[in-house]
Amino acid sequence: MELTVREIETAKPTSKQYKLADGKGLCLLVMPSGAKYWRWRYRFEGIEKMMSLGEYPEVGLKEARERLTEARKLWSSGIDPLAERKAAADAKLNKEREEQRKVENSFESVARAWWAWWKVGKSPRHAETVILRLEADVFPAYGHKDMETVTPSDIRDVMLGVEGRGSRDVARRIHETTGQIFRYAIAHGKATRNPAADFKPRDILLQVKSENFARVDVKDLPELLAKMDDYWGDAITRFALKLVAYTFVRTSELIEAPWPEFDLDNALWVIPAERMKMGTMHIVPLSRQAVEVLRALKLLTGNGRLLFPGAMDKTKPMSNNTILGALYRLGYKDRMTGHGFRGLASTILNENDFDEAHVEMQLAHLKRNKVAAAYNHAKYLKQRTMLMQWWADHLDGQLALGRRSLAA
Repeated sequence: MELTVREIETAKPTSKQYKLADGKGLCLLVMPSGAKYWRWRYRFEGIEKMMSLGEYPEVGLKEARERLTEARKLWSSGIDPLAERKAAADAKLNKEREEQRKVENSFESVARAWWAWWKVGKSPRHAETVILRLEADVFPAYGHKDMETVTPSDIRDVMLGVEGRGSRDVARRIHETTGQIFRYAIAHGKATRNPAADFKPRDILLQVKSENFARVDVKDLPELLAKMDDYWGDAITRFALKLVAYTFVRTSELIEAPWPEFDLDNALWVIPAERMKMGTMHIVPLSRQAVEVLRALKLLTGNGRLLFPGAMDKTKPMSNNTILGALYRLGYKDRMTGHGFRGLASTILNENDFDEAHVEMQLAHLKRNKVAAAYNHAKYLKQRTMLMQWWADHLDGQLALGRRSLAA
């Protein structure tokens, strides 16, 4: 006879387990603990088997019978229900494991593991810049992809997109960082090849005109600054040498500068678009040292329009060769130019982990359209102000080293 819900509910545990039969091999196993389990006894290929259909009351009488019906359909068609259940469970487990493997082996997951390993010993600011760059540009593009399915085209497309917004150096660094991540992945068995190695940034990025201006090595900077500080020539030229070092603007931007561009009280120099190579307004935060030099210079040339008027015609700026000639007289012919301070600043600031976007903005390297320029000429101004003061302090420290070296 079939079971009723009342019989199931009133079945009390005893010292030994016992069964309540429902028919067609289905029974309810009542345990001494009071737990009740649905079981189905059947034979398959001559072997008696017992299949669990759930626990009461989570699986009620009606659902237990429905589960039995489904199991008997398989049994009737020559399929072992227990083996089929195990195969389904194994398939589900394998699928879950594969999904988990894909997550663990995704580019983003591996990249974050690389970053956690790589950032040890790096400055926090530099490490943050690298992960933010990945989060902003790389992860949205192919962070979800398995390491083995990332292609050179994926990397190329991201780089071209970044270059398209005027950040060529960032695009180059994305290629470099991606290559490092893949080398890490290969070393840890997460990938078998490095798609970033299939091409170099110069293969896809637009080539910029190289400005091969001579400059001294970083190690020679202290001696150069000491010699510049002792320059025996014209006082105005000496001030020009100091300012081109402190501000690292292009030489033409400095020597053609008129006094109205300068706000010494607020330590700002605003160069209008028509005087800039990139055709957009540029702000130069002035360090304390630069302001001191400018106030001293104003005593000499402040009655005129130009900071650096020509020797013969005060309405025209000094010659482009004035700074270069001074450096030649100091013994740096073919070794240093006024423009060389831009390269030194870029190298030293990046090596000291200043954000590359801030450095590039201060170098006025970032191309911006006219609309963006109208709103972004003051972008990163707070950070660039700190950068310029650090640079001036650094030069003063290098000058002190140079003086000690020359005196030794």
